[in-house]
Parts: sequence; C-alpha cells; structure tokens
Amino acid sequence: MDTESIFKSVPELYTKNYLLRGLIVDDAAELFLFMQDTETMKYITPTPVKSERAMKEEVQRQLEKYELQKEIPWVILNKENGELIGKFSYHKLHMWHRKAEMGVVIRKEYQRSGVMTEIMPEVLRFGFQTLNLNRIVGDIFAENRGSERLLEKHGFIKEGVLRQTDFDGERYHDTVVFSLLKPEYEGQRIELK
Repeated sequence: MDTESIFKSVPELYTKNYLLRGLIVDDAAELFLFMQDTETMKYITPTPVKSERAMKEEVQRQLEKYELQKEIPWVILNKENGELIGKFSYHKLHMWHRKAEMGVVIRKEYQRSGVMTEIMPEVLRFGFQTLNLNRIVGDIFAENRGSERLLEKHGFIKEGVLRQTDFDGERYHDTVVFSLLKPEYEGQRIELK
C-alpha cells in the first residue's frame, strides 16, 4: 500500500476481535458518550469534551489533519457486536521525519480487558511496515501504569519525564515519554520467529 492511497481513505485494520476503521463525523455522538467521562479521560486530558457539538468539531479537526497527512484517526469496533469501544490515532505524524505519536481512548468498560494488547501488534505493523515510520512515540501521564506496562511489553524504551506538563485544575501532572524505533521493532520480530 502506497502513502498516496493511505491518505485517500483510512485503511481498515483487523485483529481477532476488533476492527479499526477510519473515523467519520457520524462517530461523534458515540465518541462523546465516553469521551466526556472524566474517569475515562483522566490520563489523557484534564478537560474532557463538554458537548456533542464540541466532539463533532474535534472529529472535524482530526479529519482536516488527516487530509494534511498529519494524522491517521481510527475508531475501534468490537467485531462481535459492532460496538464502538474506542479510538486510536497516529497524530503529530510527520512523513519527512518518519515519526508519529500514538493517541488512544478506550471506553471505561473495555479498559484493562486486553483491547490494546491485541491491537498494538497490528498498529505497530502498520506504522513501521506500511507507513515506513522510523519512530513511534507513546507519551503518557506518569500515573498511567497500565499504559506504561503495555508500552514496555511491546519494546518501547522510556526516554524520560517531562515535568508538570499538564494542569487538571487542581494539580500538575508529569508526562513520561516512551519510543520505539524501526530497527528495535524489526529486531523484536526476528526474535519472535
């Protein structure tokens, strides 16, 4: 798959239990149902989206970034029941430098159930093999131990801590930066064979 076709239509990605398909404006209502929840969003943003209209505007911004080749946004669907259970994106995408950051939101009732453990190999394969990225970043709030374990399990290296990067209205949060480089990813794949 060439880069040009990737930016004409977001490719669908499949795992055993989940389908990742391109984000569309009509997803805003379902996304709002869980992205407004402060508990679901606690490790992502101190100020979750406040209205369905604001969610729709955010979706439109992400689709504009997709057209500019700066983001690839997917929704995550449960293949068994068709339920929209989350969102995954490569954002801060830079095709010249061959790098991107991952952004993930999973509905509260699906958190800690292995969704990202199952999806991660496929999104990494797409990032490194299809997009030909050299660097993929996961930056997380320091308190987000589940995401830290997930990134480490998939070979990401902790680069450091950015101190007090986000304010939630009461206190500041540190951000921990993890990255995985293409040679490290390819080395892991060889070891698994």
